[in-house]
Amino acid sequence: MSRAGLLAVWAKLAPAVFVLLWGAGFVGAKYGLPYAPPMTFLTLRMLGVIAILGALVVASRAPWPGPRAIAHAAIAGLMLQAAYLGGVFTAISFGFPAGMVSLVAGLQPVLTAALAPVLLRERISRMQWLGFVLGFAGVLLVVWTKLAWSADFYAGLGFAVVALLGITFGTIYQKRHVTQIDLRVSALIQYCASLCVFLPVALLTEDMHVRWTGEFIFALCFLTLVLSIGAVLLLLGLIRAGAAARLASLFFLVPPTTALIAWMVFGESLSALAMLGVALTATGVAIVNRRPATG
Repeated sequence: MSRAGLLAVWAKLAPAVFVLLWGAGFVGAKYGLPYAPPMTFLTLRMLGVIAILGALVVASRAPWPGPRAIAHAAIAGLMLQAAYLGGVFTAISFGFPAGMVSLVAGLQPVLTAALAPVLLRERISRMQWLGFVLGFAGVLLVVWTKLAWSADFYAGLGFAVVALLGITFGTIYQKRHVTQIDLRVSALIQYCASLCVFLPVALLTEDMHVRWTGEFIFALCFLTLVLSIGAVLLLLGLIRAGAAARLASLFFLVPPTTALIAWMVFGESLSALAMLGVALTATGVAIVNRRPATG
């Protein structure tokens, strides 16, 4: 197969690969958080990613942008990495169910669809709105049985909302302001900016004690290599290539994917209602991504 043919195949597979990797991130968090505080965990993750990605950028002699572009990439990173990851990890550390965190993050397509016409001048068709409604209904069905109230519920909910706002506004900001930078350099800048948040917060609020168990080492390596490098580079590429609202619809698939992975890895039950939710979500995503918005 020619290079053009391989690129065409990859372009079709990339969204599905992204959803699988992003959904698996919740599994990594579940493995690792019992052994380290959230900001400490994220600090170690950022240090590992910066070391690997920095070596890759230097070895490949990737071009660096000017100060203005660096600032834009850093701002996007504070939203896409610091706010989103910090919100997710802290919410889970408060005992907020991972499925519920997925539900809150699953509201991103609705929020993005509402903001894209104003901030990006993208038009959303009636059929795409129908897709958003079906996708959101599917997300609700998948996580419905995972709803659980606890003493820390409201704190967890607050951090989950921080994650939602971070990934939503970060996607829009990245699409609008960070389009001409090498993806590897852009990601490196974002991780450095995020480390400047995670490390001070960890030093000020946590004991930074880590139990270096096999589970924690696996989770750290998985989240560092597969998520922070593979999935995030893929996300930045998808943001650059596609309309923000249609890309955001892919996040509707994350909660069902997380539920499926948890069923396979942890043996968590997947009810008939949840399976219906998976089908509804997939249908909604297919409708939203069927064609560009034409109004």
